[in-house]
Amino acid sequence: MSIRPLGDRIVIKRAEIEEKTKSGIVLPGTAKEKPQIAEVVAIGKGVETDEDFKDDIKIGDKVVFSEYAGSEVKLDGEEYIVLKITEVLAVIG
Repeated sequence: MSIRPLGDRIVIKRAEIEEKTKSGIVLPGTAKEKPQIAEVVAIGKGVETDEDFKDDIKIGDKVVFSEYAGSEVKLDGEEYIVLKITEVLAVIG
């Protein structure tokens, strides 16, 4: 199953970051903050045609987004976030 965002929205998947304390203890996912870095997995047609954004973001880009941005969606056991393109703060790389 796939997910296709509408209008000026994109779908992102959070980056998996393993965190360790200084003593080498690996923190479980529930004990750490969720990263605000994600990979773009789908782009809406409104983004592709918008002169302000069409050349700035593409599938596979790593992005930084607002902490409370978008809506979380679970699909086939994977977690995605659907958000408006204006909620993306920066593209990494």
